[in-house]
Amino acid sequence: MRCFTALALGLGAFTAQTQASAQTPAPAPAEASAQRPAPAIVSGQPGTPVAAFTIVNDAVPQPLTGVAGDAARGRSIVANRQVGLCMLCHTGPIPEERFQGNLAPDLAGVGTRWSAGQLRLRMVDARTLNPQTIMPSYYRTDGLNRVAPAWASTPMLGAQQVEDVVAYLLTLRD
Repeated sequence: MRCFTALALGLGAFTAQTQASAQTPAPAPAEASAQRPAPAIVSGQPGTPVAAFTIVNDAVPQPLTGVAGDAARGRSIVANRQVGLCMLCHTGPIPEERFQGNLAPDLAGVGTRWSAGQLRLRMVDARTLNPQTIMPSYYRTDGLNRVAPAWASTPMLGAQQVEDVVAYLLTLRD
């Protein structure tokens, strides 16, 4: 069995998940959040730490966070052309999204083709599986080109967003 950490792949130093969790503020009370409008889906924020992860064979078997992914939020990220950008290259069972891409595999049935860990690795850094891929590395921060200095150490998606997308993709079984 081939097992190595992201650091061994040359993906850079990562902040431990426990440190990232410790900095997460407590959720607001139900009354306060009920009065606020739902926040817009936002990509990673500058300075967001990247959680440590381990690649085993062709997967990242352990979730990046301690919170299960939310398939509804994941669907929103996949469909959103300013955040996930997935529909620029992929087609998928999101009928309200017009002008879907045809450069990458169809997302229909992806939940039967790959495990959660295999999908997670494809989201984190698909280049580990195919160095020539055009799929962006949504959770890698080093070795990228033409990135504004303020965003240089920020992943495209946060750890929870990756888990949400994985949860959604696992629902696509047909």
